[in-house]
Amino acid sequence: MFGFPYFMTTLAVLAVLLLLSMFRILREYERGVIFLLGRFYRVKGPGLIIVVPVIQQMVRVDLRTLVMDVPTQDVISRDNVSVRVNAVIYFRVVDPERAVIHVENYLEATSQLSQTTLRSVLGQHELDEMLSERDQLNSDIQQILDKQTDAWGIKVANVEIKHVDLDESMIRAIARQAEAERARRAKVIHAQGEQEASEKLLHAAQTLAQQPQAIQLRYMQTLTEIAGQNSHTIVFPLPVDLFSHLEEALTRGKTPDSGAGSP
Repeated sequence: MFGFPYFMTTLAVLAVLLLLSMFRILREYERGVIFLLGRFYRVKGPGLIIVVPVIQQMVRVDLRTLVMDVPTQDVISRDNVSVRVNAVIYFRVVDPERAVIHVENYLEATSQLSQTTLRSVLGQHELDEMLSERDQLNSDIQQILDKQTDAWGIKVANVEIKHVDLDESMIRAIARQAEAERARRAKVIHAQGEQEASEKLLHAAQTLAQQPQAIQLRYMQTLTEIAGQNSHTIVFPLPVDLFSHLEEALTRGKTPDSGAGSP
């Protein structure tokens, strides 16, 4: 039914299609892991590469930094507080050969490892540390992930904890704790102020006691300040020393003369 020319035409078309399928184009951020009859051959790319059909297979690998959301995890802190935490990790493939050969699916493996590591690290810390030392926790998680994914040819560049969700009751408890802490600090500051003021007053009293004239000058200064005020009534404070001097004078006036005789 079909002649020899048709057969040759079909054969030529198949040969052209087979020849064209040998050529692959890889972008600058892509690499091709080539297998020859099932065994690793080499890593090719970027640019135009040749993959022999049937006997060679290629696995395309992206070398760009990938962003992966870590699903929300239920974590129990060291002080037995239940929180819900989610995060995001940034990583990239640095060795395409290991990323393809040493792990079945490096994306899924990295995701699962990040979830377990997040729960493990945060479970070793208290709630206050989760809220106040987030940078240190990010660094700890990143170092652990980077060490474990190194065998897969993956470099974990950064880990960021996005949200730490608490129950409403825990939020109210933290608010009460913060309010109590502010009240405590206010009382401490007030007590420190009273102590410093009493020390200054004691020092001033000791200085005035060494110079009696200073007390008189202070008395005159106080009178000047009172007279300058718009008041109809002026109270003159009398120094305590004045009463002591008057008492001594009265005592000497009542003492009989030692040279007086009887009539």
